[in-house]
This record gives sequence, structure tokens and C-alpha cells, in this order.
Amino acid sequence: MVLSGVLSILQGVAGIARDRLFGTPLHYEYRFDLTSWGWIHLVLGVALLVGGVALLARVPWGRPAGLALAAISLVSQFMFIPYYPIWCIAVMILDLMVLWTLARLAD
Repeated sequence: MVLSGVLSILQGVAGIARDRLFGTPLHYEYRFDLTSWGWIHLVLGVALLVGGVALLARVPWGRPAGLALAAISLVSQFMFIPYYPIWCIAVMILDLMVLWTLARLAD
């Protein structure tokens, strides 16, 4: 989850800087400004990083927060696929692994 947070932070910084790395889809319903997507990913990445550290510290709210944040990250990466598919799919795989692990984790 920490790795997913770091990758989302990097994605957010690149979006805010309007990096030429991202494509521009023509016909896409959720086409926000790239800076908006950058801020979304930056905030979500920081939240994922904090949640991941909370999980490592075994804080009681870490597991439910981790499940919620990984699910939100999964949806946001899915919506961002037209801009940078390979990166989004890699982060989505990490989010799915986090969701599966936290859902299967015994108390």
C-alpha cells in the first residue's frame, strides 16, 4: 500500500506539472483537466501512504482505512486509464493485491 501511495504521488506530481508523459483522450466522459487529475492522485497517494504506514504500525483503524483507500485508488486508476494505460494497470494490480490481502487478513 505504501508503494501504491508513492506511485500515485509521482503520478499526481506529473499531472500537476502537465508532463507530456500523459496522452489526451478525445472522447472520454471523465475527462478532467490534467491538473485536476494530478491533484486527485496526489491527495489519494498521500492518503495511501499514511494508511500504509498505519497498517505497518498496526493501528486499529489501519485495516478498514486500507480497504477503503485501496478501493478508491482502484476506481481512480480505472478512470485514468485513457491518459496512461500501462502505469494505471500496474497500480491497479497493486491495489487489487492490497485489497485481497487486507480482506483475507485474520485479526
